[in-house]
Amino acid sequence: MTNTPTFKLTLRAAALALWAWHAHAAAAQSVQPTAPVMPIAPIATLDVPRYMGTWFEIAKFPNRFQRKCARNTAAEYALQGDGTVRVANRCRTAQGDTLEAIGQARQIGAATSPKLEVRFAPAWLSFLPMVWGDYWVIDLDARYQLVAVSEPRREFLWVLSRTPQVDAPAYQALLGRLTQQGFDIARLERTPQE
Repeated sequence: MTNTPTFKLTLRAAALALWAWHAHAAAAQSVQPTAPVMPIAPIATLDVPRYMGTWFEIAKFPNRFQRKCARNTAAEYALQGDGTVRVANRCRTAQGDTLEAIGQARQIGAATSPKLEVRFAPAWLSFLPMVWGDYWVIDLDARYQLVAVSEPRREFLWVLSRTPQVDAPAYQALLGRLTQQGFDIARLERTPQE
């Protein structure tokens, strides 16, 4: 090993960088949230057959897998003979092309559970837990016309309606309930429906 000034300077720089990284990591771990985040509360029960059909996306938290969707986003849910749900998501791009993603959903728990899991990976990968994402119904009107769907971390949120347009008072009331559930509704992005 050499004792040149360059080597000593490099060693000091590396030690300083390591110390700075360690201090930053320790500070990041010591940061506490200002208020405890309450667990997300799904609705009490879900009538899955009644939930089937077409739902139009009214708003969503922006996400990577819908980044090409510009308008006319909708989901079609169809109950299958084995109790799973066929999911067909469609949207239009800014260029006017139609994008489609076909997936499968399965109910978690009792027959009236509002908790489902959905996957868009090929069926042969369905044994892997990481291909399934949570789909929790967290707000649903009594007529099954307006719904909010999310997951436990609140990273994703969708507002769906049976019609392409939703009544403003109903939408505002839903936003109020989502705020009470701890969602940052300022993150919601409206979806144009034509």
